[in-house]
Amino acid sequence: MKQIILMACMLAISTFLFASTPPEAVTKAFNQKFPSATHVKWDKENAHEYEASFEWKGVNYSANFSDLGLWLEIESPSSLNQLPEKVQTSFNATHKGAKVKAVAKIETSKGITKFEIEIKQGNKTIELFYTAEGTEIK
Repeated sequence: MKQIILMACMLAISTFLFASTPPEAVTKAFNQKFPSATHVKWDKENAHEYEASFEWKGVNYSANFSDLGLWLEIESPSSLNQLPEKVQTSFNATHKGAKVKAVAKIETSKGITKFEIEIKQGNKTIELFYTAEGTEIK
């Protein structure tokens, strides 16, 4: 019985470890786009998408790639006062007094830029997204 439990645990651990290891096409595309990236850690976002967290040019980033190796988006850290004025105004009008946990700029492979503001609301963390024009994306 102990052997069965041990084998089941080992299988679960190995499944977890290998599930976040991206296919070769993904790592190849990542290395071409961010050749000098360091401290790279991979997570599997969903069935067809991987996210790399890494340091690049002295800044922490994350980037998402499809399982076929297509770059999807990059997220870079920011601060509320670095966001476009329209985003700041919209956020402050609708979430006055909210505790901001993190702010990021997201650029997609389709040329779209959006901004993410994570706020603490009770025991929950909520992610809010805005266009550069200050429109909140639901």
